Amino acid sequence: MSPKKPQVALIYDFDGTLSPGNMQEFGFIKALGMNEKDFWTKSAALSKDNDASSILCYMKLMLSEAQYKKVSITKKSFRDFGKEIELYSGVEKWFSLVNKYGQKLGLDIKHYINSSGLKEMIEGSPIAKEFEHIYACSFLYDASGVAEWPGVAVDFTTKTQFIFKINKGIKEVYDSKEVNKYVAEEDRPIPFKRMIYFGDGETDIPCMKMVKQNGGYSIAVYNPSKKGKKDIAKKLISEDRVNFVCPANYEKTSDIYEVVTTILEKIKRDYDFDTLLQKHKKLAK
Repeated sequence: MSPKKPQVALIYDFDGTLSPGNMQEFGFIKALGMNEKDFWTKSAALSKDNDASSILCYMKLMLSEAQYKKVSITKKSFRDFGKEIELYSGVEKWFSLVNKYGQKLGLDIKHYINSSGLKEMIEGSPIAKEFEHIYACSFLYDASGVAEWPGVAVDFTTKTQFIFKINKGIKEVYDSKEVNKYVAEEDRPIPFKRMIYFGDGETDIPCMKMVKQNGGYSIAVYNPSKKGKKDIAKKLISEDRVNFVCPANYEKTSDIYEVVTTILEKIKRDYDFDTLLQKHKKLAK
């Protein structure tokens, strides 16, 4: 029987990381007859005026505007809107590229989404099948299948919880017992040192820093066509919150491919070293 391959988690934010915009902007907001600036301004005002969560407020606004404009908000409708999401160059081929490279090294690559966007829309995107699990905001639906209430709201602190779920092999969002149970680091399916986190915005900073501080690797991704995005990303590396800064291009010739493949090589070398070390420790007993 061949030895089990070490698992490596590649964890991605979605909006601004894999896609050049917020996922609601590609189809949903247009269906409302609104422009994206008006929608997000209204959402921000709702949050500020009520001293409320910005995530819950954008979800509330999606429901109220859709009901007022008579736009369908079933799970299927959200998935259909997800089909319209644009992706950065190379994203659709990225996963098979990295999987093949990992396979060549003897690594088992797992991809995860950790997003404040909408799970139902991500499920409709052309890359949904690539992910081991999608951690994101989602709605509760009534008996007719219509969204009526936020079921999961993912902000910057909630995102860190999902890192621990990946670390311990827990997929269920509702589970708050197993995620807090003590498990020795060596017994966890995916240790932090075998994680790579990709993010672009403020909601990713706690995750990026936490993964980095625990021996993993964080990559700040920026849109080179948007003014000021590179400077924001560079600030994250100067503040020691991330390991690398890369433009949002996922082609085989890109900076991010070079960075990730180099990290994977290091992860494999470190794993082999640790395995050899444990072998010699056992021999000494």
